[in-house]
Amino acid sequence: MAKLFDFQLVFTQIPKLLEYLPVTMELAGASMLAGVLLGLILALIRIKKIRVLTPLAGFYISLVRGTPILVQLYIAYFGIPMFIKWINLKTGSDYIPANIPGFVYAVTALAINQSAFDSEIIRAALQSVDRGQIEAANAIGMTYFQTLRRIILPEALTVALPGLGNSFIGVIKGTSLAFTCAVVEITAKGQILAGRNYRFFEVYVSLAIIYWVITIIIEQLIKFFEKKTKLPAQVEMYVPEAEGVQEEAV
Repeated sequence: MAKLFDFQLVFTQIPKLLEYLPVTMELAGASMLAGVLLGLILALIRIKKIRVLTPLAGFYISLVRGTPILVQLYIAYFGIPMFIKWINLKTGSDYIPANIPGFVYAVTALAINQSAFDSEIIRAALQSVDRGQIEAANAIGMTYFQTLRRIILPEALTVALPGLGNSFIGVIKGTSLAFTCAVVEITAKGQILAGRNYRFFEVYVSLAIIYWVITIIIEQLIKFFEKKTKLPAQVEMYVPEAEGVQEEAV
């Protein structure tokens, strides 16, 4: 009679699953980088209140945040090839792209999803920078982009880092849905392994342990970088004791 729960199998499968961890981390890293860059652009558009782009940015953020990531992955997987075909029809081109890897579709969908959430984190961080420093930079002749690069972004990073760290943890877990774009990462590999021996519960417990450990490591890294990016506390000036001051005064 087969065991109800094979505890040993949980740990023997982990090394096989970890072989696909680089795919998961590449997906998460590329998606997070693209999402932060796009989120920064969206945040700047909303802060500067550009007449045409601001409502479009607001609509984009509302749409992306209001739809499930799984739906967005399917739209990217089926929509991008259809969009390319539509361009070919409009331009009369016979260009047929080579087989686009599923990795591209997954990164596109995950980056778009992250950008909507990251834009709000970045916008709040940018608005937290003291206006006096920005006005001082303008007074000495700095352009907006110089002020942004030298003053606003370094200070905003300290504020945004915890939120962006949590966002990165979220995108790591979101990569578990990348199998919808035919990407084999650790979750997809787990499903393949479970399909061979029908021990689905053990496989998902193994995956839960892996994601949990990754999350702990990321959290510790975030705390480390948080400490490194914090502004040093002001050093208290040495004040002589009252008795010494009185003696000097005499």
